[in-house]
Amino acid sequence: MEIRIAAEHLSFHYTDEDGKTASPEILKDLSLTLEAGSFVAVLGHNGCGKSTLAKHMNAILVPTQGHMYVSGIDTCDDEKLYDIRQRVGMVFQNPDNQIVATIVEEDVAFGPENLGLLPEEIRRRVDDALKAVGMYEYRMHAPNQLSGGQKQRVAIAGIIAMRPSCIVLDEPTAMLDPKGRREVMKTIRMLNHTYGITIVLITHYMEEAAQADRVIVMDEGKILLDDAPAEVFSHVEQMKQVGLDVPQVTELVYELRQCGLELDPHIITEEDCVLALLEQLA
Repeated sequence: MEIRIAAEHLSFHYTDEDGKTASPEILKDLSLTLEAGSFVAVLGHNGCGKSTLAKHMNAILVPTQGHMYVSGIDTCDDEKLYDIRQRVGMVFQNPDNQIVATIVEEDVAFGPENLGLLPEEIRRRVDDALKAVGMYEYRMHAPNQLSGGQKQRVAIAGIIAMRPSCIVLDEPTAMLDPKGRREVMKTIRMLNHTYGITIVLITHYMEEAAQADRVIVMDEGKILLDDAPAEVFSHVEQMKQVGLDVPQVTELVYELRQCGLELDPHIITEEDCVLALLEQLA
């Protein structure tokens, strides 16, 4: 099931129980389209609206103005909420908040059970999901015995078992150590490349964003930059102006260019940086 997500002139602010405005406008006349099978990273400083945008993608929030469409379904249509959440799964920052069972395989089975699937189909989905994230051998473990990275992979497996076409991950590595972050990013890339699942990754880590096909930079509820990672990160000064970093390799290239070296500002990998420096030394 292919999925296309589209925001059209989307604006959002919170309202109180009387329907009155209870916050400043968080998203401001925002439009974008995410194609099926893409891997998109969303960047921005705290409070820029990136998590709010993520929550619109599976109708946790709905626009106060404009529209958000998932496979052509308007997220404001309450009768289609089930269909939307079948298509778009969410993974949050703290895996402990998503784990509901005391055994790994029971936790992964929770979503499919709530879909009313037959036991044999649930068994197949749980096994497939755990194998997909490399956690099958831990299926009988208690989640509290796992590392942070392993817990997050179990949380991702729970979403995979529901067979969404798109997974939105809201800073899934923020609470993990470097090893855990590598494990989760490896899983995310595999889901996109092997299974064709559309990935939307909200992150503060520039090296993670550099692995995406497309990077969207948000500032004050609007889209500031939207392009391939190499192009977005070449705007070093603009990124710094909105409180964001760039990958360390890009920062090094930027500093060397300031010193007079003629290097391509679009370099974002260590390998390309090494080759460019070797050319300078030849």
